[in-house]
Amino acid sequence: QVQLVESGGRSVQAGGSLRLSCAVSGRTFSFYAVGWFRQAPGKEREFVAAISWSGTMTNYADSVKGRFTISRDSAKNTVYLQMNSLKPEDTAVYICAARRAVTPAINLHEYNYWGQGTQVTVSS
Repeated sequence: QVQLVESGGRSVQAGGSLRLSCAVSGRTFSFYAVGWFRQAPGKEREFVAAISWSGTMTNYADSVKGRFTISRDSAKNTVYLQMNSLKPEDTAVYICAARRAVTPAINLHEYNYWGQGTQVTVSS
């Protein structure tokens, strides 16, 4: 099994920044891609960003392009989501997920393992 634990979520004012972390442990596969998703109350889970196993390929939702950056430290088995210029509409539970593949994916159904999430609240 693979475990994912998110951290770094908190309350912040609009325009501020946060860095989320996703620590991957357990029976980690040699190759896996990681994605970040978010879910606001009453809304469906939506894709935010994803990164390939090598870290050379990334995908972003249009709503976060230019503001969020995904990266990974393979030595630490950790993936980060740097979030800048935060907006109230970014408020959600942020959840990381891993999939047994090299390339990133935007479809949540392509991910095999999920974390519990970390709450991000952006106030205006």
